[in-house]
Amino acid sequence: MNTVQLECFITVAEHLNFSKASQVLRITQPAVSHQIQTLEEELDVKLFNRTSRNVSLTQEGILFLADAQLILKTALSAKERLGRYEHFIPFELGCHNHMELNLLPPILKQLSAEFPLLRPSIHLVPFPSIISMVENNQIHVTLGTKGGQTSSSLSFKELYKAPIACICSPEHPLAQYKALTKDQLKANLIACSPRQIPDSIFTIQSSVLVNLAPEQRFITESIESAMTLVKAQLGYTLYLDLPSAREEGLCYVPVTDLPTISFGAYYRHDYDHPVLKRFLTLLSQNLKDR
Repeated sequence: MNTVQLECFITVAEHLNFSKASQVLRITQPAVSHQIQTLEEELDVKLFNRTSRNVSLTQEGILFLADAQLILKTALSAKERLGRYEHFIPFELGCHNHMELNLLPPILKQLSAEFPLLRPSIHLVPFPSIISMVENNQIHVTLGTKGGQTSSSLSFKELYKAPIACICSPEHPLAQYKALTKDQLKANLIACSPRQIPDSIFTIQSSVLVNLAPEQRFITESIESAMTLVKAQLGYTLYLDLPSAREEGLCYVPVTDLPTISFGAYYRHDYDHPVLKRFLTLLSQNLKDR
C-alpha cells in the first residue's frame, strides 16, 4: 500500500467519478483505475461498485475510507515534520454526525490558542466502527453516547446528561408546548435507521413509532436526513438535545418522561495525549454553560 494508491482511492471516493478523479490528480484515467485495482488486490476486497453509468463505494470501501484518510494524513504529516523540523501536536477527533461536529469550533479555537502547534483532524464516521478506531489508536477520542462497550482498553467520560427533545419546526402543532410527554407524541414521527444512531435513541424512537399509524411513520438514513424533513415540515423527530449543537430555526421541546442519555467521549485510558484532558474539560464546560 502506498500514498499514490491512497490518493487515488480517496479522490475517486470523493467524486465517485474516475474521469473527474484523473483530472484532479492530473494523471490518466487508466492510471487511476490501475492504482485502485492494485489496492483492491492488496486488501483482497472490492472498494467500488462500478457500472457504465455510475460509481459507488461498497460497504468495505466506506469502512476503509476513514483508514485511508488517516494513513495518508499521517504519511504527509510525517514528511512535513521531517522537512521543517517542527514538533506539531496531531489530534485526531471522531464524530458520528454534524450535530456532534457543531460542538467543536469553539473548543478547537480555544485549544489552538493554548497549543499553537496543535494540528487537529476530524473524522466524520456515522458507523459504530468509529469506536474500534479509538481502540486501534487510529483516532485519539470520539464523541458519542454511552453504550454497551466492554473493551477494557477504552474509557468513557460523561460530559452531559442529554434529555430527549421533540425537534420540530416553529409551525408544527407541538412547538406551542414548553414540555411534552410521550402520550402527546401523536403526529408524524421522522425516525432514523439504527445503523447510524445510538441504540438507546433508536429504542426511544421505536417505542413511539410502534403506536403510530403507518402513514405517520417516516424512516430516514441519518439524523441529518431527519432534520431536513423536519425543516420541510413533514413531521418531528426525537433526538438528544445538546444546546450548543442545536439546528437554527427549529424548536426543541423536552419530553419529560423519556430517559436522559449519557453523552461524552471515548478514549484509550492508557493514552496520555497532551491535549486530551483540556479538550474534555472545555467541551464539558461548553455543554453545561448553555
